[in-house]
Amino acid sequence: MSYLVLARKYRPQTFEQVVAQEHVTRTLTNAVTSGRVAHAILFSGPRGTGKTTVARILAKAMNCEQGPTAVPCNQCRSCREITDGHSSDVFEIDGASNNGVDQVRELRDNVKYMPSHSPYKIYIIDEVHMLSIAAFNALLKTLEEPPAHVLFFFATTEPHKIPITILSRCQKYDFRRIGTEPIFSHLHMLCSKETNRIPDESLQLIAREAGGSMRDALSLLDQVMACCQGEISHEQVLDILGAFDSGVLFSMSDAAGRGDVPALLTLLDELYNSGKDLKKLYGDLIRHFRNLLVVKVAGNADELVDMSSDDMERIRQQVASLSVSYLQQLLDLFAREETAVRLSAQPKLAMEMALVRLARLKPVLSIDTLIERLDVLKQSLSGGTLPRAETEAPGNTSDAPGPDNVAAVMESKAAYRKVSEPVGAAGPSVDRKPAKGDLAGIWQAVLDEISKKHPSLAPNFSNSRLLKIDGKYFEIEVNGKPFHLSRIKNPKNMDLLKGVCGKVARSDVEIRIIEKLSEPENTTAAKMKENQLRAEAMGHPLVNDAMEVLEAKVVDVKIL
Repeated sequence: MSYLVLARKYRPQTFEQVVAQEHVTRTLTNAVTSGRVAHAILFSGPRGTGKTTVARILAKAMNCEQGPTAVPCNQCRSCREITDGHSSDVFEIDGASNNGVDQVRELRDNVKYMPSHSPYKIYIIDEVHMLSIAAFNALLKTLEEPPAHVLFFFATTEPHKIPITILSRCQKYDFRRIGTEPIFSHLHMLCSKETNRIPDESLQLIAREAGGSMRDALSLLDQVMACCQGEISHEQVLDILGAFDSGVLFSMSDAAGRGDVPALLTLLDELYNSGKDLKKLYGDLIRHFRNLLVVKVAGNADELVDMSSDDMERIRQQVASLSVSYLQQLLDLFAREETAVRLSAQPKLAMEMALVRLARLKPVLSIDTLIERLDVLKQSLSGGTLPRAETEAPGNTSDAPGPDNVAAVMESKAAYRKVSEPVGAAGPSVDRKPAKGDLAGIWQAVLDEISKKHPSLAPNFSNSRLLKIDGKYFEIEVNGKPFHLSRIKNPKNMDLLKGVCGKVARSDVEIRIIEKLSEPENTTAAKMKENQLRAEAMGHPLVNDAMEVLEAKVVDVKIL
C-alpha cells in the first residue's frame, strides 16, 4: 500500500511523543527506570487516546536491546519488529475476534515457552472486555502468576465490563479525553510537516469535531487533505466535514433571544437545503446554550468551555443582555425536546417546532421576586380584588419589581407578616398581666399561651371570646362549627384551657363553655362564590408563572 494514513505515519514511538497523557507516561517511565513494571497492566479510556500505542511503546521499552529502558532506541531488531507489527515475541490479539475459551487455553499453553530472542514474551490484548466469561475464567490463574518472562498488556474502552477478578490482578491506567488545544497544536505541527496550508480556524473545527480523540482528529485531517489540493479554505473544510460554523450557532441564539421566528426558520431551512445533519445541529445548539449559561454563571469559564478566544469573547457579549433564569429556560426546553428530534422520522419538522417554542419563550421572574408578587396576590384575593397583571419584554434581565410596585410589595409583605403571625402574637403576653377588667386583653393572653402549647388547637378559638369572669369562673363563648366545638370540649383540651386560664389569672379557675353555632349560609351561593374565587386564583398570571418556574402544580386553593 503506497499511502500511509496520518494516524499510522505519525504514531508516537516514545513516551515523550504521546499527546496529553503525561499522568500515564510519567508513571510508566518511572516504573521502567526503577524495574517495577507489573506483569499485568490494563489501559482504559475513550477511543483514540493512545492506549494501544502506549502498550506498544512499553513493549519496546521492555524488549529493547539497550533496556529495559524508558526511551527505546527504535533501531534494534526488537524495536523495529514491534513498530512494524510482526514481532515473534510480542503478540497483538484482538479481543473481539478471539474471545472464546479455546483461544485463551491456547494462549495459556504457549506462555510457558521462552521468547525467541527478546527478554520478554508480551501479549497485548485489545478490547479485552469482549472476552467471554469462560475465557476470563480460563485466564485467571495464568494472569495472577505468569512465568517470569511473560507480560500482559490489556486495552479497553469499557472497563466496567471486565470481571472484578481480572481487574484485581491488573495495574489500571486511565486515559483522558484530549483537549481541543493539544489536538489543535498537534494538527498544526503535522500540517507543517506535510506542507499543507489549512486555516487555524479549520484546525480548531477539526479539533472540536474529534471529541477528545486524536485518532478521529487525524482521520478528519486526512480526509480534508485528500479532498483539497494546495491551500484549503475554511468553507471547503465545512463542506467536507458537514460541520457547522460557530457563526451559525450565534445567529440562531441571537434570533431566539429576539424572538425572531422567521429568522430562525430561514436559517434552519438553508442548512437543511445544503444537506446538513439537523440532528447534529441540534446537539451543537444544546452545547452552545450550555456554554452561554456556564459563561454567565461561572467565574472560571475559560476552564469549563472548550473554544477559541474569539468565540469566548463573542459569547460574553451575547450573555451580557440575558438573565440566568432565561438561559436556564432555553437550555431546559432544548433538553426536553431532544428525544423528539433525535427519534423523529422528520427531524426538520420536530426541530422547527422546538425553535418556535424557543423563540416564543418569555423570560420568567426569579423565585424571590415571584414570592413577593404572590404576597401581593394573596392580599388582593383576601380583599376581594385582583392585582394588575404585569409582563416583561423578551430578554429583560431585571429580576426586581418595577418602581411603581415597590411600595405595594413592601406594604403587602408587612400585611402578610401580620396575617401570618400565630393567633395572639400581637396581644399582651402572660408575663405582662392585663388589667383586671380588660376581658379582651385577658382572652388575648390566653390565646397566646394556647398557641405556644397547642398550635393546632388555637384556630378553633378564632371566633370565640371571653364573656365575663364571675369569681373563679371563666365564661367563654365558643362560636364555630360542631367540629370546632367537639375539639374544644375534649377533656384533655379542657384541662389545657383550664390550666392556661389559671396561669393568666394567677389562681385556680373553672371554665364555663357557652356554645354558639355559626349561622348556616346559603350553601349554593357560597359554593358558587368559592368556585369563582378558585378559578380566578388558578388563572392569575403570577400563579401560572410560579407553576412554570417551580415545575409544580396547584394542589389546593384555600379561601381566606
